[in-house]
Amino acid sequence: MPDIDIATPIHPAPALPFCARLAPLLMPHRLVMAGLALAALLAIITQMNWSWLPVYLPKIGDGLVVTLLLLASSVIAGFALALPLGAVQVTGPAPLRWLANGFCTVIRGTPLLLQLWLIYYGLGALFAQFPEIRGSWLWPYLRQAWPYGFLTLTLSFAAYQGEIMRGAFSGVPRGELEAARAFGMPRLMVFRRVWFPRAVHRALPTLAGEIILQLKATPLVATITVTDLYAVITRVRQDTYLTYEPLLLLIAIYLCLSGTLTIVLRWLEGRVPSGH
Repeated sequence: MPDIDIATPIHPAPALPFCARLAPLLMPHRLVMAGLALAALLAIITQMNWSWLPVYLPKIGDGLVVTLLLLASSVIAGFALALPLGAVQVTGPAPLRWLANGFCTVIRGTPLLLQLWLIYYGLGALFAQFPEIRGSWLWPYLRQAWPYGFLTLTLSFAAYQGEIMRGAFSGVPRGELEAARAFGMPRLMVFRRVWFPRAVHRALPTLAGEIILQLKATPLVATITVTDLYAVITRVRQDTYLTYEPLLLLIAIYLCLSGTLTIVLRWLEGRVPSGH
């Protein structure tokens, strides 16, 4: 084997010219697919009836706001609940481990639509039987549908993400935790400075996928009269007797939302410290 002079500087490989980087995009099959997609888009824009869009655009915007608020609030609250659910299954006492594991098993093992109906019709009917609740300041909110949709989405996200966090907490090497304790860190500081950041860093790629799935689960709240984006599009279909145009617009909006979330979460993955 020839000797290698370690003192010789290693120069980075020269960047490919623009034409070379563009060549894979100009392959015939990709050009054909791009042409077909462009033709389909032009046909959708020019050949379909979009005269209803300016009339319903404000309602579509309101429905989009409701969808985004439900998504953001349920993800934040669900992740806050998922952290103790995951941690207690790793280090908690046996009764708490059983409760957390049972909660995650039940929620993950039953349909989300069934959970939504049970919470909305069950809790809603139960609250209405108590005069103390009906006469309190909470009743104007509890008689609406969105708190039950928020609660259902939050519990569902917490159960799935709780299992993910359980695996993430378990995957942190014990040697790192023992080294932190050897330096004299108290347990709370070990959790805050080492265990929690390392677990979150491990769970981030899966968390991104769960947020996308949560976005696609939000249309279910329309079944309990929450006026989200899907509910508005359904109203458009009923009023205009159109099927394809409203649904194609709904698909385009969800694709834009999913793509934006994917880009933002991937950018976030590279900037969250791993705890090292």
